[in-house]
Amino acid sequence: MSILLFFAVLFVLILVHEWGHFIVAKKTGMRVDEFGIGFPPKLFGIKRGETEYTFNALPIGGFVRIFGENGEEPFSPVESEANDRRSEAKAEAGEGGTKVILQNMSYQGSEISPVESEANDRRSEAKAEAGEGGTKVILQNMSYQGSEISPVESEANDRRSEAKAEAGEGGAQLAKTTKPDTRSFNSRPKWAQALVLIAGVVMNVLFAWLLFSVTFMVGIPTAVDETVAGPEAQLVVAGTLSDSPAAGIPVGAVVTSLSSAVTDNPQSLLNPTPSTFTGFVSSVASSELLITYEIDGISQETVVVPVQGLIAGNSERYAVGTSLVLVETKQESFFAAILSGGQATISGLQVIMVGLVTLIGQSFTGTADFTQIAGPVGIVGLVGDAAAFGLTALLTFTAIISLNLAVINLLPFPALDGGRLVFVAIETMTGKDIPPQWSGRINLVGFALLLLLMVLVTYNDIINLF
Repeated sequence: MSILLFFAVLFVLILVHEWGHFIVAKKTGMRVDEFGIGFPPKLFGIKRGETEYTFNALPIGGFVRIFGENGEEPFSPVESEANDRRSEAKAEAGEGGTKVILQNMSYQGSEISPVESEANDRRSEAKAEAGEGGTKVILQNMSYQGSEISPVESEANDRRSEAKAEAGEGGAQLAKTTKPDTRSFNSRPKWAQALVLIAGVVMNVLFAWLLFSVTFMVGIPTAVDETVAGPEAQLVVAGTLSDSPAAGIPVGAVVTSLSSAVTDNPQSLLNPTPSTFTGFVSSVASSELLITYEIDGISQETVVVPVQGLIAGNSERYAVGTSLVLVETKQESFFAAILSGGQATISGLQVIMVGLVTLIGQSFTGTADFTQIAGPVGIVGLVGDAAAFGLTALLTFTAIISLNLAVINLLPFPALDGGRLVFVAIETMTGKDIPPQWSGRINLVGFALLLLLMVLVTYNDIINLF
């Protein structure tokens, strides 16, 4: 169950983060080729418009593939339309291409573009040569800016010659001169590139704010002192010591009553508080104690025998090994919850950033405690613990993870959004683009280091299980 919850939380957080990149890229005029959940190899995909939405085999992240962000060569208008026609031809032949629906434009009084017009002529001529009823077209070359052929025919000839050269059939290898695609990532203004890169982080922060606000509206379980607790307060098990009498009681269980099994002096206690629970355990000493609790709305019972030596500094005191807290649900109005959610978001960001900076600083001095870092395996357990306390606890935990993702992604490290923002900042200040091959290599090294770090943290999680 914990594993399913973990993947559900991970899926939602990845979806939110990548949707931020996706929607801002679209709104700033970029072409998004793929929206992927998980990392390849691809399991399956759905094509909608120009974007393919894919689900991949490695469920440890996600990505949005924007045309031109990795230095892909932009197409000219002729090459772009040629690709469409190749795909359409494959579709007509049943070879898996995409059927292209052309939207005709008026061109000097004609309802079709010069590319479409010439393509129609060539199809008809090809059918005539094959004896399939087409019309033999006699091309009459027109003077076009001093040339005897149209720009479409000229580029077509260039591409035929280049194709022959690549096939070893005597053509000439040509240097391509293409007009930049204004919808590619690198052709858009630097401010647009920066907005796309930071959008995922912003969405994680906004999502955390939303989750915090929902928990305050629904009612968040809050630890209260028993001197001010209301009649609806419940005694909740916050934790248990391993190898203690109460080790089998699940975290999040609500203790409803205690009963002594001593036959000559039976005792019972309903709706205990931390102090009355402690007093009752001391009164029964080493006798059997029946603890009744509820978990997931189901009432259960367990019999324990208090022992000595569990309380540090008070070895004579009898205890069962539980950590208890009195919890009361507090609800807020809509606007109060939005305000409280914002305050919780800011507070959470501050705590996470201070903790991360401290950890990085201590790592240079050799005093960092990496055992406190939870990886995928550790988070599975934490998700399960949060879910045991109810829906609002799970939502709060998800909000905290979302804020962690936001802070980590802003680090100026290659392959992270923060590292790519550094590249954009350098290009803005120098006025020169970083060569795509170099930025790609740096990001690849950064990604490999992140994977290595994930392996090490996961290994640490597994060691902590034993």
